[in-house]
Amino acid sequence: MLDAYHQSGVDLAVDLANTLKPVKGEDLLDSVSALRAFLDRHLPGDERAEPPTAHDLEAVRAVRATVRETLERAAEEPGHAARLVNDGLRECRAAPQLRPDGDGWRLEVAPETGGYAPTVAARALDALAAVLTELGPDRLGVCSSPTCRSTFADLSRNGSKQYCSRGCAHRASVAAYRTRRRPSS
Repeated sequence: MLDAYHQSGVDLAVDLANTLKPVKGEDLLDSVSALRAFLDRHLPGDERAEPPTAHDLEAVRAVRATVRETLERAAEEPGHAARLVNDGLRECRAAPQLRPDGDGWRLEVAPETGGYAPTVAARALDALAAVLTELGPDRLGVCSSPTCRSTFADLSRNGSKQYCSRGCAHRASVAAYRTRRRPSS
């Protein structure tokens, strides 16, 4: 199972990817204030010293494209997903760092340069790399609902997740039930 640091990185990655709603044609990361709110939810205060800029917004949106493609393609094309992760970590010049963690230490990947995009990229891609290596590429995916293209990371024990949320799973279950109950012609 993933440690808390990587779980928070997975949350960041999935939430970042899901700021783009392709079925609805919405982009929830459409302004600097939306980026600020996203960063407030996902980065510790010491990593948010400066307010984000329009440049940060565009750079984080570019990271989002990589993260989203990784989540979308991991199960079917794990080699491609691995290349995306490796290239993204190389691009943000991420390097392993030892950090204090309670009574011990943890190894995390951090960018060599400052800025929000390298920080988001390093945390998200490091977490996705942990899922790929510890749980397998089939744990990353896209919701099976035809009306939803949200991404997910399945961190459950049995690894059988097919939907991004209970709401989508419930809607699919109700639709299947109604189909079975229809009289045949």
